[in-house]
Amino acid sequence: MKILFLEIETASDWGLASPGPGHLAAFIRPHGHQAALLRVPKSLGEGQLRAAVAKERPDILGLSLTARQWPRARPLAQALKRQFAVPIIAGGLQATFASEHLLASGGFDYACIGEGEEALLELLDALEHGAGGPLPPIRNLRRPGEPPPSLRPPLPDLDRLPFVARDLLDERHGVLHLSTQRGCPFPCTYCAAGRIAALYPNHRYQRRRSVANVLAELRHLRETGPVNYLVFLDDTFTLNPPWVEAFCRDYGREFAIGFSINARVETVTPQLLGRLAAAGCRHVIYGVESGSPRIRREVLKRPTQEERFLHAFQWTRQAGLLATANYLLGLPGETPADIEQTLALHERLAPDDFGFFVFRPYPGTSLFELCRAQGYLLEGHEERPLADDQSALRMPDLPAEEIASYYHRFAELRAELYRRRYAGH
Repeated sequence: MKILFLEIETASDWGLASPGPGHLAAFIRPHGHQAALLRVPKSLGEGQLRAAVAKERPDILGLSLTARQWPRARPLAQALKRQFAVPIIAGGLQATFASEHLLASGGFDYACIGEGEEALLELLDALEHGAGGPLPPIRNLRRPGEPPPSLRPPLPDLDRLPFVARDLLDERHGVLHLSTQRGCPFPCTYCAAGRIAALYPNHRYQRRRSVANVLAELRHLRETGPVNYLVFLDDTFTLNPPWVEAFCRDYGREFAIGFSINARVETVTPQLLGRLAAAGCRHVIYGVESGSPRIRREVLKRPTQEERFLHAFQWTRQAGLLATANYLLGLPGETPADIEQTLALHERLAPDDFGFFVFRPYPGTSLFELCRAQGYLLEGHEERPLADDQSALRMPDLPAEEIASYYHRFAELRAELYRRRYAGH
């Protein structure tokens, strides 16, 4: 069986493809199945998409979806369903936490809830060897009109998984991406990680590959192609200091390749950052989210003190590392005064770079439920393709126009940062 994964682009098509299909492809290929990737840029029309899919001759189509991708994916899946007599399966956060809505759209035959490797393999085997009749129930897979399925336990040992199929990541220029763990212990209300773990109440969802397994993949990559820079995709690379220290020791002895990580300010120390820098780390990305202590404490459930942010950014610079801050705008219950506090904290942090994003309420998160309970969600928000500066919320104390105004204010700050940095070059 051949599955063709469609990467539904919502912005540029030059970035990394969704990593999920790469992991799925690596798992099913040793069992005789094929996998390919088709990127679907915003410029690709419906007719062009149908022609590109027909050229691949797939037996099944797969889409890994977030809420941001859903407004564009829904009509495309419906059009493909009318054209091709092949099943269409969706995975990712949208399928996991909005499976009923997704399946009711008429464009999908299956929604994969939770981890998908074993479920996809079982589905492909059943389709290949079936006699054309109805398939038996498959754990983790939901079909239209059916109740949520039972879930198989999460894969217990990540070291036993094959290395990701990099041809489905569409990496370029020798910049390669790795994941060392699945799961996250933090209860942030804007993130679905905690809700994913809650799908498996009797199992440990947070798992990490061994340092030896990660280094084995790096050796394989070094032997098979150019490796110029590494980006670790883990939400919090610095979760387990003993693991990080062992990685830094062993990686630093064998490799001389720069890399980037994501971290939380609560999980770093000057000593740990120094070890990371000595091993080759060049860049740390921190989620700051809000400068308002009230928003961090009451809305985000991240009661981190401002001094901790300031210390972490100072330690990062002292270690010779670039520090990036990420901010969220238009959070539920936020006011203009709260965003002004974010601007004030940004000025004190003075990051080397920063990202800023209008908050999106993703199904499966606590904030999504809060927005629904408070009546903040715009009617038809699930189907609305929103511009980067547009909010999906209607809040009495922070109008959408004011959120957009703050978004553009952050954009000008970033442009000014770049103008100063590159003046005269």
